[in-house]
This record gives sequence, structure tokens and C-alpha cells, in this order.
Amino acid sequence: MIDKLEFFIALARAQHFGRAAEECGITQPTLSAAIRQLEDQLGVMLVNRGSRYQGLTPEGQRVLEWARRIVGDTRTMREEMRAARRGLAGHIRLAVIPTALSMVPRITGPFQEKHPDVTFSVSSRTSLQVLSLLENLEIDAGITYLDNEPLGRVTSVPLYAERYHLIAAAGTPLSDREQVTWREVADLRLCLLTADMQNRRIINQHMADAGVSVKPTLESNSMIVLFSHIRTGRWASIMPRNVAESFGFSAEIRLIPISEPEAEHSVGLVAQYREPFTPLVSALLHEARRLADIQAFQ
Repeated sequence: MIDKLEFFIALARAQHFGRAAEECGITQPTLSAAIRQLEDQLGVMLVNRGSRYQGLTPEGQRVLEWARRIVGDTRTMREEMRAARRGLAGHIRLAVIPTALSMVPRITGPFQEKHPDVTFSVSSRTSLQVLSLLENLEIDAGITYLDNEPLGRVTSVPLYAERYHLIAAAGTPLSDREQVTWREVADLRLCLLTADMQNRRIINQHMADAGVSVKPTLESNSMIVLFSHIRTGRWASIMPRNVAESFGFSAEIRLIPISEPEAEHSVGLVAQYREPFTPLVSALLHEARRLADIQAFQ
């Protein structure tokens, strides 16, 4: 039954029988047979079928919720028994918004010192992707914004507050200022994150609140791309101070606070809410809370 539920989750995620079968490492006929057997066992149709996948039935949507819960609990049980036998070991999958990538080592470094048999994979994702990956059991935890858009049913640990600065090369417009406003920044030649990023939606909202709109001449989903363009002196950007400082800018690059209003947004670790957590996620949440306590005293 568990295997069939995992196949069903994969199908709902991929929305295609062939891709779901490839993801599960089985043939498409094997996947189709497993889904039909699951339907027979439950006595309901789960998938609308035609010449191709056409979505889940209402019963299928409900079963998907149960499947995620059952598969998640089963994985938790397996990890807990494994930890009881061998200590904490395994692999943690993290998805992180681009502006928070630079702080990830502050969690992964101390964590691996305490638990050397645990490995990590870290991917850069939008805030919406972080939540979707969590819901579909494709990651174990994420780092994202906590206070700007709905999170759903997650456990969260606030880590720090983003505060926004104009990042510009010395000698460029406004670079000699000690403080600038959102309205003034809107007139610059800007490079910003793409519109699917929550950081960009936050910037757009603050610009709108100041009565202006933002019209970047360059967009990217990579912070490195933005930094490389700032260095040319032809572009400026709006970024959290902690992100800019992580790149070790020289005196040739200015970090200027943006006011009217002075804005900040909370960023933290999120994990799918469940009791109990897997041993790995429980230890990760503990490490995040330790880091949050340290940040509170800085």
C-alpha cells in the first residue's frame, strides 16, 4: 500500500504517467497498474483518464492529502528506528530563497559538526516553490519569508530580518548619500531579481507604497548575476544588507539604507507540520532555534 501511495503522490506531482514512472524508477504500465490497484482497494476513482492524464477526481484530491500524511509518517517511523540503531544519519534536502543562501552555512556547518553522518543538498528556489516542494515531500525543510505571504500548515523558526539597501558603485547616482528613499531609488538604472521571486514582489510593493513603480533594465534569478552587474558601475540594485555583505564588497561598492518607509521582513526555516518530526528534521529545527537565539543577542 505504501509503495502505491508514493506512486500516486508522484503522479499528482508530475501530472503525467510517463514522467511519474520515470521519477519512481518503474515502467509506465507498472505505475498505471499500481494506481488502478489502489483505486480498487479504496473503491473510488482517483484519476480522470482519457488519452492522457486529466487530473485528479475530488476523491483523488482527498486521497492525496491522506497519502502525503501516511507516507510522511512512514518515513518518520523508518528514520526514527534507523536513528535508534545507528545514531543520526541520512540526507537533508533544503530549498532556500536566493536572498537567504548566504546564511545557510550558519546552520549546515554547526549541524554537521554535531552529526557528521548527515549530508545536505541545497537548492535555490522561489518562496512558492519552497512551499510546494514541502507539501509534495520533495524536500525536508526550506528557508523562506515568514510574514509576507501565506505559508499554510508549516512549523517555522524565525532566523533574521531582511533590511533593504541600495547597492551601488561609488561615484554613481546617490552613492554618496547616507540614506535614500524608495521614490529616489526608482529613478535609477536597476538590476533586480525576477518577478516570480517574493523579494521582488516585496520591492514592488514598497515602491507602490511610495507612489512609484519599478522598471528594472535587467532581471535575473541569480544573485551572482546581479552583483556582477553592480560592479560594472552601470547598474544599481536593491538587496538585503546581509546578502550584500556576504559577497565581501570593497569600499568601491556602497550599501545605503532605504527609508520612507524603513522596511524589514522576517526570514526563517520552515518544515511541514507533523508530530513527531523525523529525527533529522527535529535536529535541524533545534539547530535553527539555536541560531535564532544567537541572532537575537547580536
